[in-house]
Amino acid sequence: MEKIGIIDLGSNTARLVIAEMFADGHYMVVNELKESVRLGQDMDRDGFLKPQRIAETIKTLKMFKRLCDASGVEKIIAVGTAAVRRAKNQRSFLDEIQVSCNITIKVLTEEEEAILIYRGIINNMDIPKGLILEIGGGSTKIVYYNRRNLLNYASLPFGAVTLTDLFANDSSPAEAAAHIEEFFTEQLKKVPWLADVDPEVQMIGAGGSFRNLFKIVKLVRKYPLDTAHNYRIATEDFAGVYDMVKVLDVDKRKKIKGLSPNRADIMPAAMAIMKSFLSYMNVKEFAIGGGGLREGIMLNQAMPITLEKPISDVLGYSLDRLVKFHGCDTKHIEHVMQLSIQLFKQLRVLHKFNRQYLKILKIAASLHDIGERVRYHSHAQHSRYMILNAPIYGATHREIVLAAFVAGCHNREDIPVAEWAKYKDIVLEEDFEAVRKLGVLLRIAESLDRTHCGMVTGLNCDVLGDSVIMKTEVTGDAALEIRDAAASNPEFKRSFKKNLEIL
Repeated sequence: MEKIGIIDLGSNTARLVIAEMFADGHYMVVNELKESVRLGQDMDRDGFLKPQRIAETIKTLKMFKRLCDASGVEKIIAVGTAAVRRAKNQRSFLDEIQVSCNITIKVLTEEEEAILIYRGIINNMDIPKGLILEIGGGSTKIVYYNRRNLLNYASLPFGAVTLTDLFANDSSPAEAAAHIEEFFTEQLKKVPWLADVDPEVQMIGAGGSFRNLFKIVKLVRKYPLDTAHNYRIATEDFAGVYDMVKVLDVDKRKKIKGLSPNRADIMPAAMAIMKSFLSYMNVKEFAIGGGGLREGIMLNQAMPITLEKPISDVLGYSLDRLVKFHGCDTKHIEHVMQLSIQLFKQLRVLHKFNRQYLKILKIAASLHDIGERVRYHSHAQHSRYMILNAPIYGATHREIVLAAFVAGCHNREDIPVAEWAKYKDIVLEEDFEAVRKLGVLLRIAESLDRTHCGMVTGLNCDVLGDSVIMKTEVTGDAALEIRDAAASNPEFKRSFKKNLEIL
């Protein structure tokens, strides 16, 4: 298992991500560090990186290198973006980093940066038509894809740091925000292909400013999940936060819960860019993407095939990665999932669920055992918590919550009502009973592979009167599996109003 470090030297923030690369094309982030170096600050005056910013950046990179060495990192991939790309003193800056830090920085072209952002998003989100807005410190990237193919991109040489500097002399924060909106709208008019974007496209916000926006909205709405990835924000909800932020001075902004103090001075500029884009493209709702440039690099390293085409099954890839990372029995997981699917399809006449619930069951079946890494006893409860906080891509927040509760009640434990109530604004009223029914199906499927030997190879269910007759296809002595599954009859009867007989 190789361990790599990814350094992303941006105009505002320097970030280090350390990831373990699995032999079968998966990776998992195991450490990260970030520092607000403001490398691009004040450089628009003459095009030079300033000595103080250079010194702060080198100090940070030395710290990154020490952490990489201490963590056993075998390879460091370091990239620089807008500020380094435009700097007139780029060569001397890169040489100084090489000598003092023993780190080689690759300066990305605008095209390379856009492609990496695209790969970091498309391989982590199940959105077939997307318009990505990535706000950096020194530039803003717009990437358009359709049918999971990259169609167009634009890199505008203005970001949250540069626009904050450009309008720093305005009389008030609100006036500066208004001027940035006007200015950025004029820049958007220079991107001709925006007029041809598919009207059904989904906007995706990427970068630190969008993640920080989520933290503010989360506290305002008392949202129960900590996951920014795939969180959906209505334009009117964004407007409420923007109206609050843009009128405050820096000191008052630093007191806003959820807003990083290191981002307080540039957040109004970032949100003004968002507001301009939302209005110009007539966006009603947008999703936040947790991936981006660094994820694009990691995916290229883990799965070189993504250099040619995106992952076709985002959710499946994500679940496989978690199963392997947590050391689950992959054959058992696959067998339980297949038995769960058979039960779902053959008992559709009883539950009448649509395909979204099958997706939820698949997530729960894949991850129902990960809690065993914490403690076998009560592992279902641990699985619920871990699913709620796991990096699951290709699923909505509601699907993740429901899958977590299905896994949490798969071993004869009922749904904890107090815990369920925390997610009342995410789940639907009918979801409670649906989770209970799916939990019973998962419980039976797991019992039918109690020994992890795959003895029960198939099922045939007949609904006869007040009973369900389940005939098992076996390859050996499956007495333990059948006995264990039959013990679920009380829960089955409570949920489906039928007796369960297993033959």
